[in-house]
Amino acid sequence: MVDIVLGFDFGIKRIGIAMGNTLTGQAQPLKVVSAIDNATRFQIIGELIAQWQPARLIVGEPRHPDGAEHDMTLRSRRFANQLHGRFNLPVELVDERYSSAVIASKRGDVIDDKAAAIILQQYFDASR
Repeated sequence: MVDIVLGFDFGIKRIGIAMGNTLTGQAQPLKVVSAIDNATRFQIIGELIAQWQPARLIVGEPRHPDGAEHDMTLRSRRFANQLHGRFNLPVELVDERYSSAVIASKRGDVIDDKAAAIILQQYFDASR
């Protein structure tokens, strides 16, 4: 059975979203949600979940390079808990240290969906 999986790079200003499936184990950028209010953010995410029917959701868990937690670690966990509570899907956290650092970009580029794809790819690679 092939399962669709959605990956998320949570941010205060934007949420990057990627998708992939368990057959190919390949992640690709899908969308950047720039809505400020939570109701709109979760409405857009809900529409994507309805469209893609994922079996699980993957959320990047940011940490300092030494592994220590910081403010965004807790915010990402809260976001993961909200996803689980709202959509009743399994949610897993994946260490996202350096996910944005490996993306070639220029100042001002929106790379959140690409970062989400890297997070989701890390999940697929670790699952093999």
